[in-house]
Amino acid sequence: MMDTQLVLNSFFKRAESYYAQKRIISRTSPTTIHELTYGQWAKRTRRLASALTKLGMTRGTKVGSFAWNQHRHLEAYFAVPCAGAVLHMVNIRLSEEHLVYIINHARDEILLIDVDLLPIIESIHEELTTVKQYIIMTDEDSLPETTLPNVHCYETLLAQADETFEFPEDIDENSPAGMCYTSATTGNPKGVVYSHRGLYLHSLMQATADSMAISERDIVLPIVPMFHANAWGLPFTSVNVGATLVLPGPQFTSALIVDLIETYSVTVTAGVPTIWLGVQQILEKESRDISSLRAIYAGGSASPKGLIQAFEKEYNVPYIVVYGMTETTPIVTLSQYQSWMDDYSEEERLEARATQGITVTGIESSIVNEDGEVPWDGQTMGELRLRGPWISNEYYEDERTLDVYRDGWLYTGDIAVRTKDGFIKITDRTKDLIKSGGEWISSVDLENALMSHDAIFEAAVIAIPHVKWQERPLACVVLKEGATLSKEEVIAYLETQFAKWWMPDDVVFLKEIPKTSVGKFLKAKLRDELNTFYEVKL
Repeated sequence: MMDTQLVLNSFFKRAESYYAQKRIISRTSPTTIHELTYGQWAKRTRRLASALTKLGMTRGTKVGSFAWNQHRHLEAYFAVPCAGAVLHMVNIRLSEEHLVYIINHARDEILLIDVDLLPIIESIHEELTTVKQYIIMTDEDSLPETTLPNVHCYETLLAQADETFEFPEDIDENSPAGMCYTSATTGNPKGVVYSHRGLYLHSLMQATADSMAISERDIVLPIVPMFHANAWGLPFTSVNVGATLVLPGPQFTSALIVDLIETYSVTVTAGVPTIWLGVQQILEKESRDISSLRAIYAGGSASPKGLIQAFEKEYNVPYIVVYGMTETTPIVTLSQYQSWMDDYSEEERLEARATQGITVTGIESSIVNEDGEVPWDGQTMGELRLRGPWISNEYYEDERTLDVYRDGWLYTGDIAVRTKDGFIKITDRTKDLIKSGGEWISSVDLENALMSHDAIFEAAVIAIPHVKWQERPLACVVLKEGATLSKEEVIAYLETQFAKWWMPDDVVFLKEIPKTSVGKFLKAKLRDELNTFYEVKL
């Protein structure tokens, strides 16, 4: 067999050669939408690589991107790694302290910045010790006023660059192509480096029929941010297969998402469940057409069964749960129905859809506890561990590597069970499991049940200290607009579904649940705020 390298350069060349006429729709402001072809994008991508090279980018140089989902970010997704450098996709929603840490820790030398995000970088630039050049991504061909030193206008640089720039032919598939940092709830974020090979194989997996089946005919709307876990790999896969891309840009809303789906006949979209809860509310109030969708992919946190059922029954759109982590490139499981499930009851199929699903081809999963591999009984809990060609094997220059990478496995910290069908169901994070009187209670199961109530918009269940039982569950609930519900009604709703000792001791009604930078419930903050709950009550 020929020893050819699995590198992103081949994706770029394929799109440039075969799909030059296909479209990229890019929203860069509330009033501006660009439409360009893959052919135009390819020339701009070569120009960007040329411009960055003139500014000092060489093999291995770290180039940071501080940007939304838009075409300039997509140009960086390929210009940087195809030139042999490394694109660090900086999470724009991190605190200033964490932004300073990750940019310095990664040793970014060039930073690409969306113009509306400029004030954030201006406020911290004096603490950025490695950045030598700043490039502002704007629709204008001139710079806005800024306090940044060594600053350049993106469009001016491209106008002066070479659209015939040649990417190197000798990039090794195991060399780094990109990196992201985890959104830490405690301590500093941890860096994960992605190789060309890992991104390449992950993209091939996404195009297979039993995963996402992304193809040239699709119109893909990645709502998951390009600064978080490679936007779940969708930009790379879409470019490789020539799918039309719809990039939603800055500060999008649920209403805008529905508008984009309708306007561009989107077929595939992906985002966290909170996005789809918002979209569901729009659809409940307005007559909108989302019939073009062949699939919604949701991950990042558990999806309520009621939400899944609403999309599948009321709008005839398959709602498929995915699971992954920054450390896993990220996708490792999907809740795609298997052929033998055709005869399952509606409730059995819904139960399967609400799990994290079956491990995708190429990845090996294992759930283990102190007794070894857990049985496929849907009951016995253990920690999920993973290995495969797009699973990272260490954190970037971080001693915490030893905490999770052991014996050739990534120990995820997620507690899970495996159903008789082989589907993985996450029951909790190790740090979020509730241990009451020596027994384990799954906060995720309680949350899913709560969010299936017609009056509840969001719910998080946390462990709070208890003098007798060690820990007890506390339900934190956000009601839908205009809805009313009492504590007693919430508990009564749960009592029909769970054992008595699983029942939350109380219900706290909140205006909103704090979330991480990528939309996950920030339970650590809730625990900090409510850990003296019993003391206050007494």
